[in-house]
Amino acid sequence: MIHLEPATDSDALALFELQVAAFSPLLKKYQDYDTNPANETIDRVYARIHHPTGCFLKIIADGQLVGAICIRWNEDVYFRISPLFLAPDAQGKGFAKQAMLLAEACYPQAETWELSSLFEETKTCELYEKMGYVEIGVRKSLNGKATLIQYQKIMA
Repeated sequence: MIHLEPATDSDALALFELQVAAFSPLLKKYQDYDTNPANETIDRVYARIHHPTGCFLKIIADGQLVGAICIRWNEDVYFRISPLFLAPDAQGKGFAKQAMLLAEACYPQAETWELSSLFEETKTCELYEKMGYVEIGVRKSLNGKATLIQYQKIMA
């Protein structure tokens, strides 16, 4: 089991290092230098922590920081997850699914949730689809090696 906690400035460096570790394999594979979170600066972490219409939550498993999920909202009913990441050794253990379910439970007023994924990362796409997210037909080629696709989940 995991739980979510709000990130603070004192968490920024650890979250930044975790983000780089989580996204570096994808950056190496797809070379999407303009969009990959491994290529961001620590300033983006601080911006996520302090965003006025969002929250940046740490993913904690067995007392250890294993990842984070960033949530943004518009009009308090349209929500977006970007990014969600886990330490490489915490991947494949169901933590991403648990974090998404916990995030959705925090905002029962949400009408829709959206997120993006790389089309080429089929396991990630399968997870989102199993959780009720549907591709909404918006695809953007990043550099000929990777395609960003958009998902949406309409809440009951």
